[in-house]
Amino acid sequence: MRLALFDLDNTLLGGDSDHAWGDYLCERGILDGVEYKARNDAFYQDYLAGRLILADYLSFSLEILGKTDMAQLQQWHREFMRDCIEPIILPKALELLQQHRDAGDKLVIITATNRFVTGPIAERLGVDTLLATECEMRDGRYTGHSTDVPCFREGKVTRLNRWLAEQGLSLEDSYFYSDSMNDLPLLEQVTHPVVVDPDPNLHGEAMRRGWKEISLRD
Repeated sequence: MRLALFDLDNTLLGGDSDHAWGDYLCERGILDGVEYKARNDAFYQDYLAGRLILADYLSFSLEILGKTDMAQLQQWHREFMRDCIEPIILPKALELLQQHRDAGDKLVIITATNRFVTGPIAERLGVDTLLATECEMRDGRYTGHSTDVPCFREGKVTRLNRWLAEQGLSLEDSYFYSDSMNDLPLLEQVTHPVVVDPDPNLHGEAMRRGWKEISLRD
């Protein structure tokens, strides 16, 4: 079975779901609209620049999950999907997913953003397999901490290789679509790396290596 792997934020979505979740919480007055937003924006700029310290960001971004009961979190997420995610789902991304389905490929979303945020998004996109940064749970509640290997940079390769071994699959003739230089470790592993509306660093790398580049936004 051929694999078609997809980054989520700024690849299948016309924006970043993790950053948007923080903005949603600020806009609704759930979190401080000045201090939290400033830190959220700073972390996002670090991510774009390739200098994000993931442990620091996860401690910051997952804290709200540990402070809030599941029913409230689920209600917020439904509103978040409606107001923040639906508007940035790219029609061309849906077409690309369908092309790979029609070809009989196995679709996988692999993202650094945590599973709480991305699980319903993957479901909305019709992708059954999601590899994401995992949120620790205890007694039916989030703890506010992550668990397992974060699905970020080389961690994506680690998590994917473990999943491949569990499923008895390989990367033979595989595709991976991503916008970010942070995904270079995984782009180097697949047969068909495809850069999607890439950041400047990844665009330059793709040009140097002769990788295919596409846009899902024009």
